[in-house]
Amino acid sequence: MSDVTLPVLTDSEIGAVDGIRHGFFTRQGGVSEGIYTSFNVGHGSDDDTENVAENRRRATEYLGASALNSVYQVHGNTVINVREGWDREAAPEADAMITDRAGIALGILSADCAPILFCDPKSRVIGAAHAGWRGALSGVTEATLEGMIAMGAHRRSTIAVIGPTIGPDSYEVGDEFPEPFLQQDPKNRLFFRASSREGHFYFDLPGYLAKLLAAQGIAQVRWIGHDTCADEEQFFSYRRGCLKGETDYGRLLSAIVIEA
Repeated sequence: MSDVTLPVLTDSEIGAVDGIRHGFFTRQGGVSEGIYTSFNVGHGSDDDTENVAENRRRATEYLGASALNSVYQVHGNTVINVREGWDREAAPEADAMITDRAGIALGILSADCAPILFCDPKSRVIGAAHAGWRGALSGVTEATLEGMIAMGAHRRSTIAVIGPTIGPDSYEVGDEFPEPFLQQDPKNRLFFRASSREGHFYFDLPGYLAKLLAAQGIAQVRWIGHDTCADEEQFFSYRRGCLKGETDYGRLLSAIVIEA
């Protein structure tokens, strides 16, 4: 167990699993400055590389991990079976990772899209997925779970926790946006409500993801809460940055590891 303390959000169910450590990190507790203040972990941002590296080092130490793996996220449904740690230059294109190896933290970067952490306490298989609307529609949650099952996880004992993401009161979309969701299932209309602007809607991304996950028959599906766009003190947000005219944005980290 690490002695490093950071302002990290945790889920009570995963937190109660012996030998598993996880965290939904906020933007606090790091060394970055300006619009990246202060815990930016995104090497894809224009932040100082050394600051990002230090923030990631702190996260790795907090998790008690030997390595912190993240992927080059592309809003798809590719799942990587993680067997070893890798350098950031070798990070594969994917939007999810799974492992049964101890000491390797699986890290998802986000700034409005939903990070999802998975854990099967019985088989000690874990997963982490990046789910924006494109990834969700393309089946990233289903692919992650199927990969875990192939590794030995059991559907009925797996927990999935959706981390901080853009909330249903902040995610305004245009009139063309709902169509692919309604084609998938007309009942998905429940996740849209009319905006005050004509032809616009608010989309409930965490609600939609919770439905997809529950349909897989897993033990528990939870949303940790927190609207990244609405809470500037705690979270980075791509949408909020765009609305403010900022040219870049920091990235949040959500991670899970099997303790060595």
